[in-house]
Amino acid sequence: MIAEANPFLAGVVHLPALPGAPRYAGSMDTVIERALHDARTYEHGGMDALIIENFGDAPFTAGTVEPETLAAMACAAQAIKEEISIPYGFNVLRNDAHSALALCAAAGGTFIRVNVHSGAMVTDQGIIQGQAYSTMRKRAAICPAVRVFADILVKHAAPLGEAPIEKAALDTLQRGQADGLIVSGWGTGAAVVEEDLKAVRGVCPNAFLLVGSGANVENVKDLLAYADGVIVGSSLKYDGHLTNPVDFDRVQAFVAAARGLDD
Repeated sequence: MIAEANPFLAGVVHLPALPGAPRYAGSMDTVIERALHDARTYEHGGMDALIIENFGDAPFTAGTVEPETLAAMACAAQAIKEEISIPYGFNVLRNDAHSALALCAAAGGTFIRVNVHSGAMVTDQGIIQGQAYSTMRKRAAICPAVRVFADILVKHAAPLGEAPIEKAALDTLQRGQADGLIVSGWGTGAAVVEEDLKAVRGVCPNAFLLVGSGANVENVKDLLAYADGVIVGSSLKYDGHLTNPVDFDRVQAFVAAARGLDD
């Protein structure tokens, strides 16, 4: 279904803080209620897929998340699975691809997002190094059909050493064997630099290419001139504010703009 969607429109379910996180409010029922609202709204508004992530768990770890985080994400995913019919995937922040794959294997996810799959990035969690070697072997062992979408010079980070975006893209696609590439702006909700998107498309003309931040109803058609789809969350919330619930009217308008239905 992901391959058939053109363009591919994935809405982010930003989970509130989960058990163990500093801002956890003490109720998984509340976490799941919010997740279900956002998931249903994306589906009813016409999005093709969801990506579930532990966004509320800041500060994040550069390594493996705690067991309670994984358990909570599995509970939320199971609740979502029972309510929607569109596919979904996982991003386990900051860079726990193995846990994301485990969630796919146990909870029916069809793709993961990996922030640092190849190379090394300096982040607010310190230096994060790509683990393509172990990630692709873990996938082969537990969920070989799951697709791996990898960020190129991911947001909220800077490359360790010189890393032209073209080289990073080629390494991630060819040597890292990612199934798709993601290009984002400098941070959550920040617009993509169009020249970066063009550069990646230029060196990887046949890659499945996604915009990972900053897409909105005004710019989505321009971005889709180079990309095969978008991962979007911030601009589809009430008043465009990241911490608000997803707004059905904004989702519907975004889908119409992306598909050219508002022309």
